[in-house]
Amino acid sequence: MPEGIRDTSAQDVILESRRRGAWLKWLLPAAALIVVGLLLVSALSNWLSAEASISSDRIRTATVERGDLIRDLNVQGRVVAAVSPTLYSPATGTVTLEAQPGDEVAVNQVLAVVDSPEVRSLFLQEQSTLDRLQAELEREKIQARKAQVKSQQVIDLAEVKLTAAEREMRRADESIRTNAISEIDYERARDELARARVEHAHAVQDAQLEGESLAFEAQTRQLAVDRQRLVVDELRRRVDDLAIRSPVTGIVGNVAIPQRAVVDENAPLITVVDLSAFEIEIRIPEAYADDLGIGMGAEVQHNFTDYRGELVSLSGEVINSEVTGRIRFAGEPPPGLRQNQRVTVLVMMD
Repeated sequence: MPEGIRDTSAQDVILESRRRGAWLKWLLPAAALIVVGLLLVSALSNWLSAEASISSDRIRTATVERGDLIRDLNVQGRVVAAVSPTLYSPATGTVTLEAQPGDEVAVNQVLAVVDSPEVRSLFLQEQSTLDRLQAELEREKIQARKAQVKSQQVIDLAEVKLTAAEREMRRADESIRTNAISEIDYERARDELARARVEHAHAVQDAQLEGESLAFEAQTRQLAVDRQRLVVDELRRRVDDLAIRSPVTGIVGNVAIPQRAVVDENAPLITVVDLSAFEIEIRIPEAYADDLGIGMGAEVQHNFTDYRGELVSLSGEVINSEVTGRIRFAGEPPPGLRQNQRVTVLVMMD
């Protein structure tokens, strides 16, 4: 009997079912999702119910107000002196400095002295000319008084002659009626009276013309004296200007020359900074230049304090994509400002 196919039951191995392992594999993630969902639901519930609270130290509160929206421009600026005059030499000469950079000075305080022999010599020459003209004027006045006395003397003598001639004429009239004198003597008396009248009239006219002539000469010399006095006053002013004085109260800025330097006329010497007239120079981006206008308000921040100001000038030239402007303080400037000090400026655009 032929052999049949061998049974393989002896090689079979009974395996346990894997359904239990697959169920455990999905159980843990599902549980985690459920926990997360519960936490989210709890947080959302607390937020919706507004029952959550935090410490007040961790939050900042402020009062909500209704008002206009302000559009401003925050730029950096530097302090510049609105008044910083530069003093120049009034003449050629040697300069002696009386103040140094950083010194505080008062108005009219002498800062430098220019020794100019040329100006001083010219002043003395013109002063001498004035003295000479004044002496000539006084001499002319004396001559005028003498001429006036002489003219009056001539008038007086002519008047005496006229009086005598009139008296002789009256006597001749009486004598001719009594035939005490001849006709020739009578005519001679009449001629003497006429001559006396003419001489008296001419003496009066000559005295008037002499007086007018002397007055004209005196006036001419007086005008020359007045003109020369103006020249002397101008030179005296130039001599006084050789002592260079501060026009403002402030501090000495730059000194352009060393001590005892020889300078030409109109050479720059000293710059004085007025501490009471500071302004803020700002540089504005070109994109905002069209939105700004003269008179806009501004706030200058200095030492954690805001100071009101006003935009007073805008440059018409764009340099490096910037426009230069000036801010002037509306009131007293902050104390302690220094030249070229940096500050923050808010320009109120709207």
